[in-house]
Amino acid sequence: MSGHSKWSTIKRKKEKTDAARGRVFTRLIKELTIAARHGGGDENSNPRLRSAVLAAKAANMPAANIERAIKRGTGELPGVTYEEVIYEGYGPGGTALYIDALTDNKNRSVAEIRHLLSKYGGNLGESGSVAWMFHKTGTITLSKSVTTEDDLMMTTLDAGVQDIDQDEETFRLKMEPSALEAVKKVLGANNIPFEGAEITMEPSTMIKVEGKNAETLLKLMDALEEHDDVQNVYSNFDIDDKVLEQINAQ
Repeated sequence: MSGHSKWSTIKRKKEKTDAARGRVFTRLIKELTIAARHGGGDENSNPRLRSAVLAAKAANMPAANIERAIKRGTGELPGVTYEEVIYEGYGPGGTALYIDALTDNKNRSVAEIRHLLSKYGGNLGESGSVAWMFHKTGTITLSKSVTTEDDLMMTTLDAGVQDIDQDEETFRLKMEPSALEAVKKVLGANNIPFEGAEITMEPSTMIKVEGKNAETLLKLMDALEEHDDVQNVYSNFDIDDKVLEQINAQ
């Protein structure tokens, strides 16, 4: 399982037990706003906006909030102007970190991200320092309760799905970014609902992390996820489930 998939599983379990809803809404509102700003407010002609709306609905965001965020992006309502920024760096154990952020103040954000990395044994790198370790992948997430792995593979294989990751509750379909819309259409045509569709950064190689480094890395990932400007954090770590159980038991 990739570092992104592993962290997605950990994060989803964590969000069931803490007050993460406000942070989720903040990220979604920013994504809705910037997607509308770059591609317009029509979901039918703006795939990025369509994916953002889908994610917002999956998170039970009120329709009025979604509409306001889109209108701020199109300029119909006044609002903050966000910029897309990528931060690259290293975490404990030599792990690579690719951080996708939206900010209204780049100087503030870079200082705060640098501080977090330093606090948890990492450091901020130059642009391009770790990007080469990742590749863009289309990812669609859906609940295991809606279909089986065999049916899912048979339905989506011809549309471009290359692999299926899974954990206890979720399937994650992996494909080339160019195939994302085609796979979404096939799922819709077969009445298979999905929870989210996005372009992610998947690591090309993995680094196994154990002991204190694993514990510190998860604290760093948590801290980055809690930062209001951070939209996504991608890493190339691999932590054994037994190590995770030991950390959670502490």
